[in-house]
Amino acid sequence: MKAADQKRLLREMIFFRRFEERCFEAYMEHKIGGFLHLYSGQEAVATGVLEMIRRGQDYVITGYRDHIHAIKTGAPAREVMAELYGKDTGSSRGRGGSMHIFDPTVHFMGGYALVGQPFPLAAGLALACKHKGTDQIAVCFLGDGANNQGTFHETMNMASLWHLPVLFVCENNQYAIGTRIDRSTAVVDQYKRVCGYNIPSSQHDGQNIETVIDAAAKAIDHVRSGNGPYFIEFLTYRQRGHSMSDKTAAYRSREEEVEWAKRDPIKLYSEKLVKAKVVTDADIKAMEHEVLNEIENDIVKFAEESPAPKVEDLNKFVLDDSPDPRWIGPLQNS
Repeated sequence: MKAADQKRLLREMIFFRRFEERCFEAYMEHKIGGFLHLYSGQEAVATGVLEMIRRGQDYVITGYRDHIHAIKTGAPAREVMAELYGKDTGSSRGRGGSMHIFDPTVHFMGGYALVGQPFPLAAGLALACKHKGTDQIAVCFLGDGANNQGTFHETMNMASLWHLPVLFVCENNQYAIGTRIDRSTAVVDQYKRVCGYNIPSSQHDGQNIETVIDAAAKAIDHVRSGNGPYFIEFLTYRQRGHSMSDKTAAYRSREEEVEWAKRDPIKLYSEKLVKAKVVTDADIKAMEHEVLNEIENDIVKFAEESPAPKVEDLNKFVLDDSPDPRWIGPLQNS
């Protein structure tokens, strides 16, 4: 990998971390309401996997921890933040909030609040790609806790049977809300669970971004080459609680958190690039300063200064009759 790309990836992960931490602050300031699920600690997974897709062509779908997936897919960070603020300039015009970021112009087909909801939708997107006869693929991110939903098993069976071009990416952050995986799931290694559906799979370190990129490249090549679905599991760890209503994560031991903190993906990659003399400590500090300035003086400023949706527009977009290019075209009469 070129040094320029390594620097860019490091900056992106730093940006994603600071974006999420700024969301935390805005929530505590009561500027963001509703539910808020932060991605801090898992940055290497979304950054690495989505580095390898064809942005604007492949389809991406995920659950409710979705801000970073949307931005990396191509949704403007300004519009994502504005959506969190509930503003009319948001990616869902302030109607969706944190769990429903959506931008079809870049083929980011949404974050979804219902656990397990993205699975069948991803299969549908992949089926559409197959019918169109293109080499587009669908990428579905999922958490380890969602894999006990019936939709998981139904979708895996369907994807395999129909030989669909879909990549399932399991972000195994060890916990389903507050329940540790070994207390809720008989088969802890998630990649083994799809063998019954004849889907090839693999498990990898989700804290090392270059490992993620290499594994994702092979998996995506498998799917894009017409070989059917692939399931890839990345072992990772969220640094905060499940959501903002879970600020203490009291169900986790401090010892466990300390051990995982040693494998912070940004820390690991920074140390690697400094050792390889790709960047210096001063370069990293400069990145941090630049990122913080961009978030505060551009992205947050845009969100705070944007107008709220108008009360008279309450029923607007309930049915899609809007010319807004961020929305799919009008419904056809049947």
